[in-house]
Amino acid sequence: MFQPSVTPRIHSPLDPGFIPAVLVNHEFQRLAKNVGETAVIGLERAEGDTSRIELTVFPDKHPLAKWNIRYVERIVKFLLWQRGGHKLSFSGSPKIAAHLVNTFSPTGERAFDFAFFGQKVYEQEFTVITCHEDAIPPGQEIGKELGGNIDGYRIGFDLGASDRKVAAVVDGVPIYSEEVTWEPRKQTDPEYHYHEIMTAIHTAAAKLARVDAVGGSSAGIIIDNRPMIASLFRGIPEDQYSRVKGIFLRIRDELGVPLVVINDGDVTALAGSMAIKDNGILGIALGSSEAAGYVNTEGHIMGWLNELAFAPIDYSPKAPVDEWSGDLGCGASYLSQQCVFRLAPAAGINIPPNIPDADKLIFVQALLDSAHPGAVQIWNTMGVYLGYALAHYADFYDIRHVLILGRCTSGSGGNLLLEGVQNVFSAEFPDLQGQITLHLPDEKIRRVGQTIAAASLPHIPASPAQSEDKNETNKP
Repeated sequence: MFQPSVTPRIHSPLDPGFIPAVLVNHEFQRLAKNVGETAVIGLERAEGDTSRIELTVFPDKHPLAKWNIRYVERIVKFLLWQRGGHKLSFSGSPKIAAHLVNTFSPTGERAFDFAFFGQKVYEQEFTVITCHEDAIPPGQEIGKELGGNIDGYRIGFDLGASDRKVAAVVDGVPIYSEEVTWEPRKQTDPEYHYHEIMTAIHTAAAKLARVDAVGGSSAGIIIDNRPMIASLFRGIPEDQYSRVKGIFLRIRDELGVPLVVINDGDVTALAGSMAIKDNGILGIALGSSEAAGYVNTEGHIMGWLNELAFAPIDYSPKAPVDEWSGDLGCGASYLSQQCVFRLAPAAGINIPPNIPDADKLIFVQALLDSAHPGAVQIWNTMGVYLGYALAHYADFYDIRHVLILGRCTSGSGGNLLLEGVQNVFSAEFPDLQGQITLHLPDEKIRRVGQTIAAASLPHIPASPAQSEDKNETNKP
């Protein structure tokens, strides 16, 4: 595997072979800076919603040009899972271009990504084209100013894997909330999900004088209120999934009010933005997998996928393989309970095999809280992973704040993760120490919960009477 050689200043206690992507990328850029040429990547998501990224690579005849293919392929892979896209355009070296065309194809090494970003997410074939850089349009990231709307009588819901939550909110103040256990992933009939969601909404609506808007938070990839892929609906047969894609549109039409549903990671970041009263927030949840969401520095939700669980952060050729995508070194193997289970044998911990994953994590966390040396090493290692991962993410996001959430942060684990990040930043990225503020959920952040933030998503159009009153007020 051709790439620059790097040595992390902060070593991973249980993973000495970890090769942080951020260090390799920075070393590549340093070496190519004065001798390189420009390559351009374009990603198209929807009409007018595009990303354009310029990279410096080695000329084909340069002795280090052998590193180009690996470097560009990893950047493309990251960008696809961060931002999304069904059309990849590339301008630059014909050798790199040919590799991308072959790799992101039905029979290539990234056949999973080809199918995922094609028919599954964007409902059209994923295409890779090579062209002159002038044919790649300027980047136009169409963010939406969602959330932060507190006027009126609102309902917010959050659909999780094991429970569904709902809140009734009046002018930003919750007056009712409930949490109900459900098992959406085992259900094969979309009507189950429809009935459960509508029951939650009607329960909250009964506490309100009227309903002006509804906002929702759900796991999965949601585009224009349509869940394209979501673990909540994994039990639905393929031939019935079109009914799932329209479930929130159906609810909106039946309620007759504005309704917006987006990914739960973005709602988490929005809740943080509302609590902290600042923007530029990346939320990272270390739970059963790695979940992420982002609110940009202007307070907009970008419509990016933010599926960082499948974006590479380790460039080691011996990195663990993600069982879903088949790729190496992806975030879920490092920043979730999957990492705890993976590192447990190296830490000398034997986890009982015949218990649910949630109980496995609780078992190891109990050892951590009793200061078991192996458990402490697991979280120390995860802290190193997180520090280098956040530095990597900072090359692709404009970040002022990072919320570190999820069940892996419970107990003493959260502070060990923060300590690991600070150690990495101090040794490798001192500029990030002054740029990024790290947050574990405190009472201030918890006060703006997921359902309250979700309730604030839709904008309520002014009624004709309100518009007339406003016009009268504005008359000289």
